[in-house]
Amino acid sequence: MSLDTSTAAGRPAAAQERLYGVCDYYDAESLLTEGERRVLGRLRSFLDEKARPLLADYWERGEFPDQLARPLVDLDLMEPAELTADGPTRGIYQGFRIFELARTDASLATFYTAQAGLFRTAIRVGASPEQQAEWMPKVIDFSLKGVFSLTEPESGSDIAGGLSTTARLDSDGGWVLDGAKRWIGGAATADVLAVFARDVADGQVKAFLVDREAPGVTLEKIHGKTALRIMQNAHITLDGVRVPDSMRLHNVNSFRDVAAMLRAMRSDVAWIATGIQAGAFEAALRYVTERQQFGRPLGSFQLVQEKLARMLGNVTSALSLVVRLTEQQARGIYRDQDSALAKMQTSLLMRETVALAREVVGGNGITLESDVARFHADAEAVYSYEGTHEINALIVGRALTGESAFTR
Repeated sequence: MSLDTSTAAGRPAAAQERLYGVCDYYDAESLLTEGERRVLGRLRSFLDEKARPLLADYWERGEFPDQLARPLVDLDLMEPAELTADGPTRGIYQGFRIFELARTDASLATFYTAQAGLFRTAIRVGASPEQQAEWMPKVIDFSLKGVFSLTEPESGSDIAGGLSTTARLDSDGGWVLDGAKRWIGGAATADVLAVFARDVADGQVKAFLVDREAPGVTLEKIHGKTALRIMQNAHITLDGVRVPDSMRLHNVNSFRDVAAMLRAMRSDVAWIATGIQAGAFEAALRYVTERQQFGRPLGSFQLVQEKLARMLGNVTSALSLVVRLTEQQARGIYRDQDSALAKMQTSLLMRETVALAREVVGGNGITLESDVARFHADAEAVYSYEGTHEINALIVGRALTGESAFTR
């Protein structure tokens, strides 16, 4: 695979040596520091050498390659020591970390961000300062593994009003939880489940860290998935589960507090959607430069080149969007409509990009050998989670018009 950047992009040919090359056409990578690029380069090597050879087999089996979990943690990606000497890692690095994972595999990105994004955000936003001081270092080094347990069997998009898992304050000052959660990725290997439940006393949503092996907790693997097959999703049943008040996230006292978490986490999913596009585009580009048809490289045909150009345009648009959103959030600007717009638009672009990639690879685009089939299938899950297209569109529409169109 090659691209003459001296003529096609106005950059010297040496630009091909960048970490992200052609899929980062406008060189957003230049916003990274050298140290950040080194850490991401180590992640790239691990993914290419250790993870990629396993993906097709484990995707088809519907299993997670557990042998990758500890080495991935040992890469020290969340707050790398070499980057945090002068403070916490920057948002742009965190975004590209997700991008790198997702351009290799959506399940690996989802697995890692379950801890580094969802669970960490639950602690950062929902825990009291004292709880954060105790738990956050363990979250960062993965000695306390957790998952975000919000979605329920009968409530996804309507979770704000439809959340039915209950929390009852007992006479001993502890809590009793009853209900069910569904689609909880990584629950089977977590230490605790961040469970959101409605307080029967005041009707408000509260959050609890529940020991995965506590009496009354039952986990069932969800079978029969056609997307994110590597990621293990669970159906969780909570039957009279007792939780001490010390394990309640003390800063979560209404769904408004949960919404603050979602506002931050949707930007992570937008980065995943962007990385999936990059992976699908790169796989398609490799294929058409190697495949011969009618005695010519497949990439020499006009219709194929038009599809490649559209894919690159989508990737470039999505990457520009998430980079700008990340820069805005780094300045402390977090708005529901901003993360919703990013998730909505990058997911739309992702859907088209993976479809175009499958088209140019032809019949081989439905086999796992080319990688394109995996991206094509996994994109459907990412399109729906962390807010469907319609829900995110209504969040943006509400901000534009001042009128809520949500069903009451």
